[in-house]
Amino acid sequence: MNLTRISRLIQILGLLQASKGHNAGELAQSCDVSRRTIFRDLDVLRDAGVPLLFDDDHNVYRIPGTYYLPPTNFTTEEALAVIVLCYELGQSRRLPFYEAAQNAALKLEASLPGRVREQLQELTDAVQIKLEPANPLADHSPVYRQLLAAIASRRPVRIEYDSLSDRAILKLKLSPYRMLFSRRSWYVIGRSAMHREVRTFNVGRIRTLEMIDDEFMIPRNFSIRRYLGNAWHLIPEGPDVEVVVRFSPLVARNVGEVMWHHTQRLTWHDDGTLDFQVRVSGIGEISWWIMGYGDQAEALEPEPLRELISRRAERMLEQYRGQTVT
Repeated sequence: MNLTRISRLIQILGLLQASKGHNAGELAQSCDVSRRTIFRDLDVLRDAGVPLLFDDDHNVYRIPGTYYLPPTNFTTEEALAVIVLCYELGQSRRLPFYEAAQNAALKLEASLPGRVREQLQELTDAVQIKLEPANPLADHSPVYRQLLAAIASRRPVRIEYDSLSDRAILKLKLSPYRMLFSRRSWYVIGRSAMHREVRTFNVGRIRTLEMIDDEFMIPRNFSIRRYLGNAWHLIPEGPDVEVVVRFSPLVARNVGEVMWHHTQRLTWHDDGTLDFQVRVSGIGEISWWIMGYGDQAEALEPEPLRELISRRAERMLEQYRGQTVT
């Protein structure tokens, strides 16, 4: 790295730490270089571990006043919660790309007084969090890091994507808006130039990724909650419909104890059955959930959902009986 660039990086550090932030244009003007050069310099600082932050509201980059957290006086309960979560999320790649969380737990534990540390060790051994099996996303750590960098710098990427729905390898330009971990894998949500709309892409199915020297803007009103709407899980598949499912007494209490969806409503009957009502965007995703309860659940409404589950059940009978159902 030449002396000119080193001097410029130091200048950028000073500008971002000594103010409430600057956008790429202001940094380029102050350093007398192009915006592309600034984006490359920001990537260098980010790779060096500098905690660059991007302020969505003001569209500026900034650096916290200090690189390190100030001393924090945790209570025993607070320290236990942080350490257990870090251990559980970071251990054995339970949450992919969060191996560093386990190191953070070790550092936090080592900084505590001896008496508190011994007490916490006993408690952490007694508490475990069982997470759902997740896709380990082997060899996808570089893709994950590049996506985060692209989101922070507002730079689009070009990807090759193994699409299950299209049954093809798609080559497209993506403006990544947000990263989301849901149930078993990481997803990137952003605008696909090919589809001309916001789409959800499974990080594990991205084969190649290349950063593009360009810029994009995230719509000010964009949020994951607004994008997903009333989707049962990840995909808003169609117009909102009212779904009613009746669960037998055998599983009704288990279903009723969980907040499955923000629109759900429960109606209990004297015979112990439960009517589960929910408003969802499309019936595809929720149909699989209903079928997971087998003969202990019956979709009452809408009729297209009943027909969809009926067709699948018929095909299941064909598989298990080895004959065509008439």
